[in-house]
Amino acid sequence: MGAYTDAPVIFERLGGIQYRQHGATHWEIGRKGSNYWFEVDDGTLFDVSIPAGPLRLIFDPHDPRYLKAAALHDELLRQGFDRVTAAGAFNQALNADGVSAARRFVMTAAVAFFRWS
Repeated sequence: MGAYTDAPVIFERLGGIQYRQHGATHWEIGRKGSNYWFEVDDGTLFDVSIPAGPLRLIFDPHDPRYLKAAALHDELLRQGFDRVTAAGAFNQALNADGVSAARRFVMTAAVAFFRWS
């Protein structure tokens, strides 16, 4: 399982499901000790793409436990990682932020296999 560095990060809600990250997030991809670090830069824009409707009653897109993982996922995709690889890191990041296995399963499947607009 990967790991974050301890640097503080603040997430500014821009409206709807869009956010801006203040501070950099460093995520160690793979397992702790892999020394393969990925950075989400200060100022990065991202969204928490949970479709409007009933799913938002179950998965609040503004739950702070989802924000680092969403920023990481979106940045991995922007930098050319495939959807499944980005989803794997997303799952590990959600786990690091205390999201339950059942929630992680649903959220990871959604980002790996579906595109929301």
